[in-house]
Amino acid sequence: MAPKSKITARIPVLQEYMRRTGRAPTLRELCELFNVKSKNSAALMAQGFVAAGIVTKTASGRLCAPPRTGRALRLLGSVTAGFPSPAEESLLDTVTLEEYLITRPDSTFMLRVDGDSMIDAGILPDDIVLIERGRAAGNGDIVIACVDGEWTMKYYHKTGKDVRLEPANRNYATIRPRRSLTVEGVVCGVVRKLGG
Repeated sequence: MAPKSKITARIPVLQEYMRRTGRAPTLRELCELFNVKSKNSAALMAQGFVAAGIVTKTASGRLCAPPRTGRALRLLGSVTAGFPSPAEESLLDTVTLEEYLITRPDSTFMLRVDGDSMIDAGILPDDIVLIERGRAAGNGDIVIACVDGEWTMKYYHKTGKDVRLEPANRNYATIRPRRSLTVEGVVCGVVRKLGG
């Protein structure tokens, strides 16, 4: 099987291929897509994609794209959020919200937001946040963390051994763990339903 880091780096290319064509590639197409010469290398790569849950395999060994769970919506163009400009409607693509928001479905979960400590980051009470597990938190990422036995969502900052969790609302204080800190995941998206 191909090394996990190589598989992870290749996943977005494979997902884009499946989004564009609506199907998983053959071994020959994997060779072309990733510029490898042997079908054995492509077969090892395919095993890695199956293990990662990106594709499935039929009984005959053919790769299959997992079934889409979301309904595809039409992408009709773009709209200016600055000065008004003439708009033309033309079908650019179809997109499911799932494929647009989620790159690693097996590692992603959702939580409903309770509280207003992240409002200046645009995260409001009752929003849904998408969290990706297994992603290393970097400075400035918004994380879901267990701090001294309590769960919270805050900006993550680390300088040397000093870790602090910063709110996005000046009415809340910075949190510094006294005993323990576990980062459960990194926030990778926010969903808000407008109106009734």
